[in-house]
Amino acid sequence: MSACKRLLYFTVKHRSLWTYVRRNVTTWSPVGAAFNAKPHRRLDLPKKHGGLFGVPELNCPAGFQVATKAALESTKLLVEKACSCAPGVETVAAFDQLSDGLCKVADLADFVKVAHPDPAFREAAERTCIEIGTVVEKLNTNVKLCKSLKNLLDNPDVVAQLDPDTRRVAELFMFDFEISGIHLDDKLRKEAVALHVKLLDLNNEFLVGSHMPNRIARSAIPEHLHLQFANEGSFIQVGGLHADSPDDLVREIAYRIYLYPNADLMECLEELLKCRYKLAKLVGYESYSHRALKGTMAKTPETVMSFLQLLTDKLSERTEKDFKMMRDMKKKLNPRNSELMPWDHPFLSGVLRAERYNIEPSLYSPYLSLGACMEGLNNLFSQLYGVSLMSEPPSAGEVWSDDVRKLAVVHETEGLLGYIYCDFFHRSDKPHQDCHFTIRGGRQCQETGQYQLPVVVLMLSLPQPTKSAPTLLTPGMMENLFHEMGHAMHSMLGRTRYQHVTGTRCATDFAEVPSILMEYFATDYRVISQFARHYETGQPLPESMVARLCESKKVCGAADTQLQIFYAVLDQIYHEKPQNRSTTEILKEMQQKFYGLPYTPNTAWQLRFSHLIGYGAKYYSYLMSRAVASMVWKQCFIQDPLNRDMGERYRREMLAHGGAKEPMLMVEGMLQRRPTIEDFVDALVSELNPNFETFIMDSEN
Repeated sequence: MSACKRLLYFTVKHRSLWTYVRRNVTTWSPVGAAFNAKPHRRLDLPKKHGGLFGVPELNCPAGFQVATKAALESTKLLVEKACSCAPGVETVAAFDQLSDGLCKVADLADFVKVAHPDPAFREAAERTCIEIGTVVEKLNTNVKLCKSLKNLLDNPDVVAQLDPDTRRVAELFMFDFEISGIHLDDKLRKEAVALHVKLLDLNNEFLVGSHMPNRIARSAIPEHLHLQFANEGSFIQVGGLHADSPDDLVREIAYRIYLYPNADLMECLEELLKCRYKLAKLVGYESYSHRALKGTMAKTPETVMSFLQLLTDKLSERTEKDFKMMRDMKKKLNPRNSELMPWDHPFLSGVLRAERYNIEPSLYSPYLSLGACMEGLNNLFSQLYGVSLMSEPPSAGEVWSDDVRKLAVVHETEGLLGYIYCDFFHRSDKPHQDCHFTIRGGRQCQETGQYQLPVVVLMLSLPQPTKSAPTLLTPGMMENLFHEMGHAMHSMLGRTRYQHVTGTRCATDFAEVPSILMEYFATDYRVISQFARHYETGQPLPESMVARLCESKKVCGAADTQLQIFYAVLDQIYHEKPQNRSTTEILKEMQQKFYGLPYTPNTAWQLRFSHLIGYGAKYYSYLMSRAVASMVWKQCFIQDPLNRDMGERYRREMLAHGGAKEPMLMVEGMLQRRPTIEDFVDALVSELNPNFETFIMDSEN
């Protein structure tokens, strides 16, 4: 019987009960109702368009040129101001105002160039990014501007009078100068600028190439598998690993073809790594890793490698057990070909989880409507921080798609904290990635005496609601929503004096802590029970289902973590001193040492490692951030995830500072002790310990 027929039967047979259930189900909070309603197309014709994000100039693509021109004119005046004012707080404020003026246009354009459905807007935004990027490169090598900051930092009396935030921001601006080669003579400085420009091109070339499909003649693949791949005339196109396919041969073919080496892309990567090393050496660092890790929690490549090696050692027995389970499962599914290969890991770990815990996503989705999840987030933030999410209708032209929702973030005593634009639904022209964009950073404006409110966008790719049902999330989608909202609240709850260190503008290995911590709230029944209810019947999500979901993540958890360690190690080795061997030879050795499954000849996984661009020498950050989040959860929230005092402490110690405070000092403030690498490793290993209460609960049910 279909869901609609069941519902009709239910209303006829139990009309009095339906009245109660219907009231229960449809009485959402305003924010829940806003996200469970199907969006209506706005008729904006009679209204004047105010422009994207309320920026008047951006009511048409040509507005980007106007906004860019205004920002660059303002930049000239602010450069003069920064160079002429007496050394002190005013100097740093001028630098931050300068940075803010450029970032407000560049960050907005950075988002529009990937997310706007109109190609004209995307192209105009792309031109703005290039134009402002060029100006920033010039500013980073402006000797007079740098000298103004250096005069401040070289004067002990002036530095002594600076507050800690101002001093740190001044040092961060100086770091930007130094890594651009400002301290070099003219010849070497020009070489550094040339390397920067070359790296921009190489980064873009590698990023585009890493996502390009490979193809092979149709005749090279068994005919019955042709339908598994995209057809391109007499060729088969392979654009991914098909990791979830139940067919061993499909997974193997996809792995071998998608990872087949592309000579041009290989040359691009090798050149990119050489240029990074050369630039790092030129500006005074031992390697690119040493330069990239300055200011992070880890601080040095040696610390990162110690962390990854110790984690590998402590996981080794569990990892071997996980691989044995996978081998046994493969033997059971395919007795004639039971050797465990790299293309088997994602699929078999999923099979083992499903077999052991019955976590079919469709069983969970009816309880996780988007509106319910947003209501849950609203309740959580209200209880932890005294903050509410309030749905607000956007003005004409303010948003780029009719299904974008605007949220005002309001504190019970502090008032309006900022805005979150929720671009949650799938569009054909939209990137399939979940991410957080800073559109405008928060800062104290000396020129107006007001606080500049932060503005961010959260981008997901959720299914649209239908006529019969709201958007229903899988557990994975729900966790991703909580994760990205963690980034958004980091931006909202910070009240930094300077936008250069606002919200998520902090060390990479700290930036993921608030978002990963939100995943713990997303899987705690005391939090979930406040919002997860069946969209048709109003029934709550059973506690045993939540417990099974949590335990299922531990199945093959050691092997999954070891795979991430392998990627992180590879990233570190690539960014050390150059070695007289290819990136593939390095991969082969590291795969044997830090993963265990055999390298497949004529493959080059590193050419699909797109994180080498945005996370070069910092891929370990995911693991270290998870370790910190785990420690914060267990020490501060596991007893009571809705404790207001702990929420306020978390905001005060970790969220309020953005990047204005050393990351390890923020962690130390929250945990009341300075954690060691051993603590981080133990936190990650203990995550894999089974919860025997779940087994008891399952047996009782």
